[in-house]
Amino acid sequence: MFNELFAALETILSVQHITFMLGGVLLGLAIGIFPGLGGIAGLSLLLPFLYGMDPISALAMLIGLVAVIPTSDTFTSVLMGIPGSSGSQATVLDGFPMAKKGETARALSAAFTSSLFGGLFGAVILTGFVLIARPVILAFGSGELFMLTLLGLSMVGALAGKSLVKGLSACGMGVLLGSVGSAPATGEYRMTFDNFYLMDGIPLVVVGLGIFALPEIIDLLRQNKPIANASKLGKGWSAGVRDFLENKWLAVRCSVIGCIVGALPGLGGSVVDWIAYGHAVQTTKKDPEFGKGDVRGVIAPESSNNAKEGGGLVPTLLFGIPGSGSMAVFLGGMVLVGLEPGPALVSTDLDITYTIVWSLALANVFGAGACMLISPWVARLTTVRYTLLAPFMVMVICFAAFQATRDLGDLVTLLSIGTLGVLMKRFDWPRPAFLIGFVLANGMETYLYQAVQFDGVAFLLRPGVMIIGALTIFSLFFMWRQSVKKNKQSEAQDTSTETVQPSVRISNRKPQVIFAALVNIAFMYGIYDGYQQSFLGGVFTIIIASIMWVLSAVVLFQLLTKPEGDAVYFDNEYEQGYAFDTNSISMMHYLYWLGALILGCYFVGYVISISAFFCLFLMSKAGLSLMRSASVTVAATGFLLGLTHLMVLDLPIGLLQETVNLPWPIG
Repeated sequence: MFNELFAALETILSVQHITFMLGGVLLGLAIGIFPGLGGIAGLSLLLPFLYGMDPISALAMLIGLVAVIPTSDTFTSVLMGIPGSSGSQATVLDGFPMAKKGETARALSAAFTSSLFGGLFGAVILTGFVLIARPVILAFGSGELFMLTLLGLSMVGALAGKSLVKGLSACGMGVLLGSVGSAPATGEYRMTFDNFYLMDGIPLVVVGLGIFALPEIIDLLRQNKPIANASKLGKGWSAGVRDFLENKWLAVRCSVIGCIVGALPGLGGSVVDWIAYGHAVQTTKKDPEFGKGDVRGVIAPESSNNAKEGGGLVPTLLFGIPGSGSMAVFLGGMVLVGLEPGPALVSTDLDITYTIVWSLALANVFGAGACMLISPWVARLTTVRYTLLAPFMVMVICFAAFQATRDLGDLVTLLSIGTLGVLMKRFDWPRPAFLIGFVLANGMETYLYQAVQFDGVAFLLRPGVMIIGALTIFSLFFMWRQSVKKNKQSEAQDTSTETVQPSVRISNRKPQVIFAALVNIAFMYGIYDGYQQSFLGGVFTIIIASIMWVLSAVVLFQLLTKPEGDAVYFDNEYEQGYAFDTNSISMMHYLYWLGALILGCYFVGYVISISAFFCLFLMSKAGLSLMRSASVTVAATGFLLGLTHLMVLDLPIGLLQETVNLPWPIG
């Protein structure tokens, strides 16, 4: 064993290995900064270049890219309120409010320090765990994985805001949307309206960008000011490191969560950050300010999503079973260079395994250092007037969303989910609860069906199921205790407040009532659609939709019975902005802009449509001259075309391109 350890150490310290690893780190840094792309796109881009390479050098590039993306995708989550990838969605909840308060440097510093720690922790755990992991991983069956999805759903209480009923209803909306497409048990199509695009379900990337990114863009455009008013962003870097040190045990616990969840096939990065964030909310007692810019809400998900990469390598290396989408592409890269995953990697090829593990640790150090190095310049974007940034962000978001299935339906769905996100933000329906419901929907139904098929109801008596069930009960207990505490504090604040400021008073609740009624109708349709399927195909949606129909009816009843003159308060600044902004342009105005962009894509293609959108928006909203607007448009479009060519990706084409043979780039 010691011979393998020394051989691995000699390999990773060689100049050739470090050079290729740095190449992977730089590529991962570039990919991670763009929202919605993530590790799958980056690894897919890298695969064609691996042909003929030395296996160890190829692995160095792959590991470098895998390690840095969960770190670099923090930039857009903190700076723009746009999830960089599925693993950084929870970071938005507190990272972006910190940026709006002028604490960008502190948020980024805490995030990168936590990411570095999580990555190193995952590598250390993997070093010792790789020899004993096989029986542990095999002990997790469908029943245990189903209980883990329930544990994830128990975090909804921590993300529900002031109204638990609204939070559960929002989660139910996510579960219902996640059930669109083929039923896992029978393959029947549910809630697809005979639309071919919906038959495979809605991509997570599109939902994540729509529910978080577009509402934040519209909110900032309405305010017509920079994200942060602070002009000096150099301060706060040391404060972020101190924050991490003060909350080191939170980072340790969340890193453990990341390693465990990452090692379980089928869960992976799409849920680990939410579980870690919920754990932070439930266990924090000292001055919790989650959702308003609490640095602990950044430390928790960032430490877990980097640690999960180490955990994700366990089933990938030992069984050839990827724990996430990025690990699936990584597995393909291993096979491409002639390395077969399996028991040999913990016996005859143990030196290769330790080379991978320690390369992961070293790449995390390089990645965190590189992000720290460029952060002062990237962070200055928060002081730029947002009308100048918005068209570029819209261009990147639409580009990223289209890569989900490369169908124009991706953009239509993005606009639809974005509209839903705007309404949820306006009426204080928690969007994180919606997203975690969507993420867990398909896995929850699949694991439940498999567990019942294999063991019947007796799967509930499996030791692992009972242990995870106990953890879920403890989680719900903490949620209930904190909910009681919040209600008492809220009552105390209400009794001590004699006057209500006009800016936080809602006198007309008609739009809220209409929205709640539409949510209720959506659940009714879910029940109806479930009865059109066979028993196994429809029972899951019927149960979920029936429960949520009752809960949404409670919300509707509360809105209808509350006296019209009563004031409605919102303590969470992260969810403010629409209901009280009577002097600003209607939110629908910017949705019309986005709708026109997508309609233009259908008729004349993306390049022409985004160029026109870019130029007109800068002229009408940012006040730039025609010449300056055209110059910026040409530069931005050229950058997009270069990125598309480099990554071998597609852009939407319209009816014009289908009927007329046009030259590149508009053809």
